[in-house]
Amino acid sequence: MPYYYGFDWTYLVLILPCMIFSLIASSRVNSTFKKYSTQYSQRRLTGAEAAQQVLRHNGVSGVRIERVAGNLTDHYDPRTNVIRLSDSVYASTSTAAIGVACHEAGHAVQYAKDYAPIKLRAAIIPLTNFGSKLAMPLILAGILFTFLGELSTLLVYLGIAAFGLSFVFQMLTLPVEFNASRRAMQAIENAGLLTSEEQQGARKTLKAAAMTYVAATAVALAQLLRLIMIFGNRRRRD
Repeated sequence: MPYYYGFDWTYLVLILPCMIFSLIASSRVNSTFKKYSTQYSQRRLTGAEAAQQVLRHNGVSGVRIERVAGNLTDHYDPRTNVIRLSDSVYASTSTAAIGVACHEAGHAVQYAKDYAPIKLRAAIIPLTNFGSKLAMPLILAGILFTFLGELSTLLVYLGIAAFGLSFVFQMLTLPVEFNASRRAMQAIENAGLLTSEEQQGARKTLKAAAMTYVAATAVALAQLLRLIMIFGNRRRRD
């Protein structure tokens, strides 16, 4: 199935649809954020203030909130225990900004509460980075040095397994991101940070952002399956 007349059908069937999905998800999050960046909260809380409220609501202290350059460059750094909010979020009072800021605060809460998936994801980051660097060199070595016999096959399998770590990382990312958004919305509702109508803006922004992680997982899975199919086809030809 992977090859007909030298054409790689695995790319057309697996990779291309996932790449299109990823582009749509990225475009969706940008357009949704832009839309709800014009919906301002009645309480006039800024993103930074809302994030602080989420931390306080969950009994988490000692987390700094800083401003970082860029657009949607928001993230939580567990190494320094700092929430960094982008220019479009930090001082904005929009529902989109509050949703994003509270989501990042949700990650800080996860670490404070020892949420297992985020701890596991953090633990495998070094292994994932190491595996991603070795994957293609191992696969290429296995393909080029066919004279090594079974060792050649083993190198390819090891390369595919190393690449598979990226998929494992993405799979762990999904519950982490969904849970952070859930924590954010619970705090927004329970602490009354936004009205019921305003909550829709924050919720839709977070849902759009979540789809980018789903798309990234789909791309990682498609790439892994493509490697498996290509190698399997090579083995049949051998």
